[in-house]
Amino acid sequence: MIRCAWCGADPLYVRYHDEEWGKPVYDDQTLFEFLILESAQAGLSWITILRKRENYRKAFANFDAQKVADFTQDDVERLLQDRGIIRNRLKIKAAISNAKLFLKIQEEFGSFSDYIWGFLPDKKPVINKLRNQHELQARTALSDLISKDMKKRGFKFFGSTICYAHMQATGMVNDHIEGCIAR
Repeated sequence: MIRCAWCGADPLYVRYHDEEWGKPVYDDQTLFEFLILESAQAGLSWITILRKRENYRKAFANFDAQKVADFTQDDVERLLQDRGIIRNRLKIKAAISNAKLFLKIQEEFGSFSDYIWGFLPDKKPVINKLRNQHELQARTALSDLISKDMKKRGFKFFGSTICYAHMQATGMVNDHIEGCIAR
């Protein structure tokens, strides 16, 4: 049984690899969840965030963008005391600001899904043919384009590398190696 090497043997990482990574997501709430999680991951390992995912779910109102957008300074202070998440003031404030921007995109495009998938031809995933993990890219011209547009709209902690990780996580791009059981 072949599996992408990056997930190692950690059961949480293996489950994430097998059941989520690279699978197309069109649901706005799930896309928002990954926006929050990927932004929190900036500078850290993904397994660190996966281990805190349920804590993030509780701390960020089950990833309800409207509720997060309504968070106040009191919520920021509460989150800074929450040992279950990454307690970084800039990332927490960015999550709240990004939630507001997420809602604006929903209003403008009908859904965040329509917006982000609209960067892809026919809104279909890019299926890369990778022979091994060493061929994985950290960013692409497409992630550069999406990130640039999102930054122009005011999004924080969403550079091209984070954008590409978001694209992989939500199946906009499938980077499972050839022969992987999750391909």
